[in-house]
This record gives sequence, structure tokens and C-alpha cells, in this order.
Amino acid sequence: MADIKIEDIIKSENLVFEKTKLFTDKPLSYCPGCGHGVAHRLVLEVIEEMNIRTDVIGVAPVGCSVLAYEFMDIDMAQAPHGRATAMATGIKRVMPEKFVFTYQGDGDLAAIGTAETIHACNRGENITVIFINNGIYGMTGGQMAPTSLPNMKTSTSPHGRDVKMMGNPLKITEIVATLPGTCYVARHAVHTPALVRKTKKAIRKAFEYQKANKGTSFVEIVSNCNSGWKMTPVQSIKWLEDNMLPYYELGTLKEEEL
Repeated sequence: MADIKIEDIIKSENLVFEKTKLFTDKPLSYCPGCGHGVAHRLVLEVIEEMNIRTDVIGVAPVGCSVLAYEFMDIDMAQAPHGRATAMATGIKRVMPEKFVFTYQGDGDLAAIGTAETIHACNRGENITVIFINNGIYGMTGGQMAPTSLPNMKTSTSPHGRDVKMMGNPLKITEIVATLPGTCYVARHAVHTPALVRKTKKAIRKAFEYQKANKGTSFVEIVSNCNSGWKMTPVQSIKWLEDNMLPYYELGTLKEEEL
């Protein structure tokens, strides 16, 4: 038995899953239980399956996704906080033959980057936006984000979000779905196997819309932030299901003919 290698055992069985070759070997720095790792994998699997590795450029801004270029073995650019869609616009206009996508969190896309997001979508820039919504500023200390729920406790709203003082959560995905420049807008999640499969299909469809030069495709992924929410991973998923999903309903919001 000492001479048997694990590689030989794997090869002898029916292979049902393997790591995408587009992941680097660097260990993910995300908190255990976070959905970012799954979202990364889905984006990379779609790129690999579409065979567009040498034709894709990703843009990651500031936030938990800032180090995406260390995990994704593709061409990546880092944008200033909130400016990912603006940078993606420039890249796509200079190199229209490339697949260009942004990978952004809610504090980045829906707060400091609101103007860039809205105007890129309104212009119909032929890019794909991957939007991770965990309802909080995860990287910088768990502050309230535009997507934080009513009465949700954060480090800057310790008694809960008071909508009379702090406003209502911003449903940015519903907003961009109303804009004429968007062609495909969907909201999904990655905390169960069934939802992972649906999210992957949505990401693939978003890239197919870009391939067809249809305009801006936008996929929101509702995720957990167990560190920012001060919960265990299991607790955070239960809280997500009980609180986030009733407010941010999953499904396709807009889908033009492909």
C-alpha cells in the first residue's frame, strides 16, 4: 500500500470534479465559509469551458476582491475603488475583440462606484459585471453598505440600520435592469449546490451576451460575510436565507433575445 499514490487512485475512478486550470496555486485569502471562492471558481470554469482564456480581461477594484488577480490565472487589471466599470469601458473600447468583465463587491459597485456602474449600464457598454452582494463592507471592518438591510447591525450601525436616518437599502440590480443599455440582468447565490449550478449558467449566459455584442450583462451573487456579520459560516448561511433572500429575491430580472 505504501507504493500507491493518490494520483493513481483518482485516475482509476470516474472523475466527477477537478480544479479548473485557471486557478493559480496561491491559497485563497478569503475567510473560511465566504462565497467569494465559489464565485471565483464559477467565473474561471466558464472562461475555461468557452476557451477564451487568452481573450479575456478581468477588472478587480478595491475590497475583498482586490487580490483576485493573485488567484485567477488570466489577464487582470486593478481599478481604483469604484472605478472598475469605467476601466472596463476603456479596455473594451480599445480592444473590442476581448471579453471584459468586472468583479466587484457591494461597497465598491453600489457606493463609491454608483455613478460609474449606472452610466456604464445606461450606455450599454459591452462588458460583463459580476457583483457580489453580502450587505456589508467586508474588507474594511464590517461597516454599513448601501445594501445593508433595514435594522441590520454593522460596525457603523450598531443598533441596526435606521432607514429614516440612513435610507433604504439600494437594490442596484433592479435599477440597472430598467436601463436600456442592459441586455441580461440576474440575481443568484452560491451557498447550495443547486444554486451554484444556476449561478454558473447565468455567468455563462452573461458572457454569451457579450460575445453577441448585446450590451451590458449584469449578474449579482448574494453571498454571506460570516466575519463581518460576526457569525459562524453555518449561522451566516442561515441568516442569508432568512433575511437576505427575502429582500434580494433570486431570479432573472431582464433577458433580451440572444
